[in-house]
Amino acid sequence: MKTAYFPGCSLEGTARLDYSKSMLGVCKLLEIDVEEVPDWNCCGATAAHCLDHQASIDLAGRNLKIAGQMSQEDMLVPCPMCYNRLKTAAQVLKGDHKDRYQTELDSSFPAIWDLANFFARDDILEKVKARIKRPLSDLKVVSYYGCMASRPPEMTGSSDYENPQSIDKVISALGGTTINWPYKTDCCGASLILSQPDIVFQLVNKLYEMARRVGAEAIVVSCQMCQANLDMYQCKIEAEWGQQYSLPVYYFTELIALACELPEVGKWLTKHISNPFPLLEELALYPYKIEDPRGRGVKGKNGENMNTEFR
Repeated sequence: MKTAYFPGCSLEGTARLDYSKSMLGVCKLLEIDVEEVPDWNCCGATAAHCLDHQASIDLAGRNLKIAGQMSQEDMLVPCPMCYNRLKTAAQVLKGDHKDRYQTELDSSFPAIWDLANFFARDDILEKVKARIKRPLSDLKVVSYYGCMASRPPEMTGSSDYENPQSIDKVISALGGTTINWPYKTDCCGASLILSQPDIVFQLVNKLYEMARRVGAEAIVVSCQMCQANLDMYQCKIEAEWGQQYSLPVYYFTELIALACELPEVGKWLTKHISNPFPLLEELALYPYKIEDPRGRGVKGKNGENMNTEFR
């Protein structure tokens, strides 16, 4: 299987060492040959569509025009914000007002896939199931989609925008348990973390509280911005609200790699801020030694010292 691949800025930057590498590693395992869109540019997320509508369409449209010159029928887009902008541009540049924009699309271009939706396809799930070596038994999680991958439905074409199922299907195929909860598509605040972190902390704390209330042990995401907001500031939010959540925040691609025992998964998980290892060790889901070149010791879920070290 061969697909095109639009990484977007984040997967070349802050999410390069965990989301990007885990996605590429899993694709290689599943014999999915991904070819990066050549000379791609920023899609305009998140500021362009607020500041200059025409620029936001033309920026994303240029990427679609380049992808149209490739031979692949599908294009994987791991970033939900990029996915949203590309889907929007595709619809606008094929619409009644396409003459308002500088970009003229070719007659065809690859189908634009949100990464989680692509992996939830029946044929891909069968590939995953065939390679599982360590089912994620006893792992209880909530799937968090954020607000960009499925909305607005008139642009994304999503039919389950109120209750997405793609990550749930992947986790179920891996042998884990997904718990239904009401905040699947609530906003985490996204880039407001730069200008109004207090708002983001309130939104994220609400997500933590509900995840724990329904009995989840971890949160699974498909968005690097959601992962960053939930993962990076957990200790600060715990201190401000006087709570102890200890909730790992995993990319669904990392959990596929874990169940399939890709040895590189440890390197990807060590890039997280909130310790992702104690839960996996408690459930006997992580078979490798954890080392910490920075000398940072690991605390268990209840604060006890652990025999391993977190890098």
